[in-house]
Amino acid sequence: MKTRFTETFGIEHPIVQGGMQWVGRAELIAAVANAGALGCLTALTQPSPEDLTKEIARVRELTDKPFAVNLTILPAITPPPYAEYAQAIAEAGVPIAETAGNNPQQLLDILKPAGVKVIHKATSVRHALKAQSIGVDAVSIDGFDCAGHPGEDDIPGLILIPAAADALEIPLIASGGIADARGLVAALALGADAVNMGTRFMCTVESPIHENVKRHIVEADERQTVHIFRSLRNTARVARNSVSEQVVEIERNGGGFEDLRELVSGARGRLVYETGDTEAGVWSVGACQGLIHDIPTCEELVHRIITEADAIVAERLTGLLDDAALAR
Repeated sequence: MKTRFTETFGIEHPIVQGGMQWVGRAELIAAVANAGALGCLTALTQPSPEDLTKEIARVRELTDKPFAVNLTILPAITPPPYAEYAQAIAEAGVPIAETAGNNPQQLLDILKPAGVKVIHKATSVRHALKAQSIGVDAVSIDGFDCAGHPGEDDIPGLILIPAAADALEIPLIASGGIADARGLVAALALGADAVNMGTRFMCTVESPIHENVKRHIVEADERQTVHIFRSLRNTARVARNSVSEQVVEIERNGGGFEDLRELVSGARGRLVYETGDTEAGVWSVGACQGLIHDIPTCEELVHRIITEADAIVAERLTGLLDDAALAR
């Protein structure tokens, strides 16, 4: 499948592994890249820009394929040194970066002069257009279905993807709610040039999270997520557990961030992935977990998706056309 995405970024398949805090480490990124998709290292998983430089080197030891680094700018009590992380990406010669969160202009000023192609993740068409106007090379449009931060507009992918495709001139990546070949074919039909999958790549052999978490995702259905931080207008989709339900209840009763701080700390969320205790804190997962039923290698997953997508197009979709339509 050749698309504007594969041609612009030099990737074999139109599939991107999303940047995920505590998950996007070298082993996973290299496995995705070796499978012909775009692996995305998560910058802020590394405690410092110097550690990011070392992790980039680890990826290069494991693959000679192109890969990306995600750098997300989000509100924080003590913000990380975003510019220093961007400088580390640029100096390491990483070919592709994914930015997300706030306006990425300050990061573009560092990345673009170094020849880094930039994908910006947006949750609305207006923000996607702004990103295009300041010079990003592609937009990943992230809808209501996604894990993590879906924005505040609550627009599902069936509307958001074609709306963005109509508005943008640069390549478009569909993100949120996609976990298999059906999602890839649907996204391409809606006007996207590739798909971004986070939760699906969490459930792979090479994913560096605890096996208990992977099995939890396989066993869960599409209803077992909740939105938190709605009252703070910083909505996030996370796994439904005792902690996230307590957060929702506090918000429902008018509680503010100070009432939630201990429950939602990143340290507790990290414990989930490291110890396998899915009740240790809040942790991100998408509604598409209801479509995930196994834990393959990245190579098996990417091959399956591309093979099944080809079959859907050739057999199911072409089969819907009559002879006259095919002749035209």
